[in-house]
Amino acid sequence: MPKGFYRVPDIQFDLEKMQQALHEVDSRVARQSPLGERDINAICLTQIPGDPNSITGGNVRGLFWTKPDHTGVEVQRDDPIDEKKYSEFVKLFEDTYFKEIYDTLISRYKLGRIRLLWKLPRTTLSWHRDPEPRLHIPIITNPGAHMVIEEVNHHMPADGAVWITNNTRYHNAFNGGEEDRVHLVATVLDCDMSIFEESISASVI
Repeated sequence: MPKGFYRVPDIQFDLEKMQQALHEVDSRVARQSPLGERDINAICLTQIPGDPNSITGGNVRGLFWTKPDHTGVEVQRDDPIDEKKYSEFVKLFEDTYFKEIYDTLISRYKLGRIRLLWKLPRTTLSWHRDPEPRLHIPIITNPGAHMVIEEVNHHMPADGAVWITNNTRYHNAFNGGEEDRVHLVATVLDCDMSIFEESISASVI
């Protein structure tokens, strides 16, 4: 596996069911959510118990660091998020396939926010780093959608597999295709960072 990327070997989800659930969740947000639309091209599937405001605004994005200009000086964006508080699955989505995915994942990992993240066609994220690693499940993608961690570029296919990425390193994601790229992305709070050393070894072999 490429450096910074770890494919979880023994979890697999149904891609067609995920795509159906994605359509349903997106439709419900448009029809029923107080937001009336996706907030910064993201939908949170978990929230702080009893606090719907915890899945809006800066809480959707969260703390990160970036180097925005020619000086290379690192700056902080947004405020810290207490990820461990995001322990309640959003009731609006409880009857979708994502609840089954959530139950499976939390039986294996200690997770914070779980979000559906859109990367629109021909767009990119900033070059940045996050406080924690991330779990990714690609739901819709295309050959032009890639993630770059430091010097390593990798495409994660939409095939039901689960990946963990080392977002504590500088990285970005870009969508060079002409359709949306959508991943389920979760903050991993108990990641064994040695898995990334294993991915380095595997990529060298």
